[in-house]
Amino acid sequence: MRTLIKSAAWVFIWVLGSGMAAPGQEDTWLQPLPQAVHEACAGPVPGLSSCGLLDSERRPVAEGIAEYTYTLQVGAGAYDKVVMHRVVREVSPGVPQTPERALFLLHGDIWGFRGAFLSGVAGGSRPGKPSFAVYLAQQGLDVWGLDMRWVNVPSQTTDFTFMRNWNLEMHARDLGTGLAVARYARGLSSNRAGGPLPLLGWSRGAMVGYAYLNEETQAPPDRRHVSAFIPVDMAFSFGPDAAAQRQDACQGYKMLASLQVSGMYVDGSGQTLQDLGAFANVAPALPSSLLPGFTNRQAALLAGAATWRLQGLPIFKWYHFTGGVFSGATPTSLSWTQERFFFDTLEQAAPYQSIGEQVESLALWCGAPKLPYNDRLKQVKVPVLYVGAEGGTGRHGLHSVSLLGSKDVSSFLVQRLRDGSNAQDYGHADLFLATDADRDVWPRITDWLARH
Repeated sequence: MRTLIKSAAWVFIWVLGSGMAAPGQEDTWLQPLPQAVHEACAGPVPGLSSCGLLDSERRPVAEGIAEYTYTLQVGAGAYDKVVMHRVVREVSPGVPQTPERALFLLHGDIWGFRGAFLSGVAGGSRPGKPSFAVYLAQQGLDVWGLDMRWVNVPSQTTDFTFMRNWNLEMHARDLGTGLAVARYARGLSSNRAGGPLPLLGWSRGAMVGYAYLNEETQAPPDRRHVSAFIPVDMAFSFGPDAAAQRQDACQGYKMLASLQVSGMYVDGSGQTLQDLGAFANVAPALPSSLLPGFTNRQAALLAGAATWRLQGLPIFKWYHFTGGVFSGATPTSLSWTQERFFFDTLEQAAPYQSIGEQVESLALWCGAPKLPYNDRLKQVKVPVLYVGAEGGTGRHGLHSVSLLGSKDVSSFLVQRLRDGSNAQDYGHADLFLATDADRDVWPRITDWLARH
């Protein structure tokens, strides 16, 4: 873990200067980095034999707004790649603006950046409603983000030994790389935009964010890339009110760590969710082959409204993506997210995910074994906003925030039902998918950012 900041710092000196188009140079962002820059970025990084920009793409996502993607090689292996995303207003096609305000987004499990923060653009079933990243760009923010390495592992992959050492440390190192890329690219475009960025981490992305911030405390102040932190609906560790969750996490850690030792390095749940969404869209009334006893539509609704029932050992026995309505044990509808929109989002799941970060997350929740991700949290002093959903991790994420040394701490918990109704309340993914999220949830984030 102690090489993390070095890895973030080296990228700060090279990235994407040639990728920022200027007026009259609309295609400049497509040009590959000069060989000299590749050499400069490759040398100082321990354990890396190659690095650099592999590919670039631009696509319009809303009126006057485009998404730019950059595929970066961050190691010698075929799958040592991360994809960076930028969603921003344009001066003209291919010429991005560089607003003074920015936000860096890191997704959680199942979905990458597009599935998590641009799902309405990809699915096309949400007319008139922006996805979160588009909403932020419409509010005048320069939105950056990162796909963790597993997001773009091809579905036809069969050998996953390359995931053996993929864990929170590696993802935190990649996050540092992405933050440095975004910061330096912004600074090249505007001398008022080269400072640290606020970081929003959703779900597992929040855990990676905590791990990164813990290590960033050891960097010189001018090499710290995070100016504020927004952990969304995730706990980094459990407080005294979560004894049952801690006990289940310890059991889950033993089970999953044992599978990892035996040679299992991948979680293929994303493929199942893809199929649930696809079958619900094309044949909703047919019997489900994935969840016998339900129709395809009911099976997909169950994945959204009672997600915990599909987990092997659920830590929160109410946890769900989207709040729903039930008839007995059968879901009949979703409460806050449009049904077809959710099915489309299921189809955007990444097929595979490494389990290393899941094993370590369970260890952190359990409190054992000791890991090097939380020993300096009291040195983290950036402003913090915790956002939770009562039907997700909810208030159990507040304890983690209290472990930081931050004095400027706020929280916002979305609760629509009475206490004790967690199983039907606003869900983990409702925060980004619900029809009213752009009215009731996202403005709380942008208002807080405007003050920080």
